[in-house]
Amino acid sequence: MKRVLVTGGAGFLGSHLCDKFIAEGCYVIAMDNLITGNKRNIEHLFKQPNFEFYHHDVSRFVHVPGQLDYILHFASPASPIDYLKMPIQTLKVGSLGTHNLLGLAKEKNARMLIASTSEVYGDPLVHPQNEEYWGNVNPIGPRGVYDEAKRFQEAITMAYHNYHGLETRIVRIFNTYGPRMRLDDGRALPAFMSQALKGENITVFGDGSQTRSFCYVSDLVEGIYRLLLSDYHLPVNIGNPNEISLLAFAEEIQKLIGGTSKLVFEPLPTDDPKQRQPDITKAKEILGWEPKVGRSEGLKITLDYFKKELGL
Repeated sequence: MKRVLVTGGAGFLGSHLCDKFIAEGCYVIAMDNLITGNKRNIEHLFKQPNFEFYHHDVSRFVHVPGQLDYILHFASPASPIDYLKMPIQTLKVGSLGTHNLLGLAKEKNARMLIASTSEVYGDPLVHPQNEEYWGNVNPIGPRGVYDEAKRFQEAITMAYHNYHGLETRIVRIFNTYGPRMRLDDGRALPAFMSQALKGENITVFGDGSQTRSFCYVSDLVEGIYRLLLSDYHLPVNIGNPNEISLLAFAEEIQKLIGGTSKLVFEPLPTDDPKQRQPDITKAKEILGWEPKVGRSEGLKITLDYFKKELGL
């Protein structure tokens, strides 16, 4: 039985990864300090004999007894509302946390996959974004705490791979959605849905012409799983290349939910990316992966989850 450590295991993505590895017959250790994660996301796993939970901050020394085969590092505030509120913790988990886990992987001779992000591309000057693009990031802007934490995370991971010969994998995750997202996440999809469900006006930043590409969580998890088991150590984009403007997306949510919500416009936040679309050529060629769940299908499942969370 393979033993897997998932940091950020009580978070949105981490909890779905725990489900995946349990389903694959692995022994799963979820680790989370619960500053943005929630034990409710994994409580259904507590009865499993091959699951355990460690309440721990990976920015401090990490010890896990016994053998580990895989480490997946998903611990980090990931939405602007979180990392703007917790800038130091965000930088520490990307730097100290990654360093601690790479050391653990080296000690255990484990393969380590890190969760990087499309934010390493910043406000891109290349469209769509491929893995060879180095990005356009403001290191001292408000988003820099997240963007640069992830860029450093990639750099130290590659250093461990090149210097120590450690087995490493790097996934660059584009916008993902699905059940277990927090309603107060602050990102476009939960914000639009929760506002519409509560009968509030839907807030669109700027003129709404900025674009995003939304990948359903089950597709993302499958891509991550395939990357972990592959022989490819360089970064790979995992996301849905179906691009949409945020104005059109807000109107889509508005139509899906109905009600009386109107669109209102607020100033665009500093350094907010104008375009976001993954080039997934590498994922297709190396992993045989591409998304399967269409946005209309994924949004209906996510809407049902949000309704349940709001008691509607």
